[in-house]
Amino acid sequence: MDNFQKFDAVDYLDSEETIAEYLTAALEDENPDVFLAALGDVAKARGMSAIAHNSGLGRESLYKALAPGAKPRYDTILRVLHGLGVKVTITP
Repeated sequence: MDNFQKFDAVDYLDSEETIAEYLTAALEDENPDVFLAALGDVAKARGMSAIAHNSGLGRESLYKALAPGAKPRYDTILRVLHGLGVKVTITP
């Protein structure tokens, strides 16, 4: 039996810079599920209850919106980003 621990990105999301780089990299992927998974990781790192409160979403709704295969509405994503205290910037 291998003695490897499962990798969890949440364990490394410990600074604003790391979170910004992580979300930026995830957003560059063509698969939207990658960005949703990254948002979920950041929300877990910051505390789902706090993000739910800050975004105005219920905790259950937040979990559902960030679950694998979910198709959250655009306004839900914006609320989560606001709850995380981050913003998306578009550059040429």
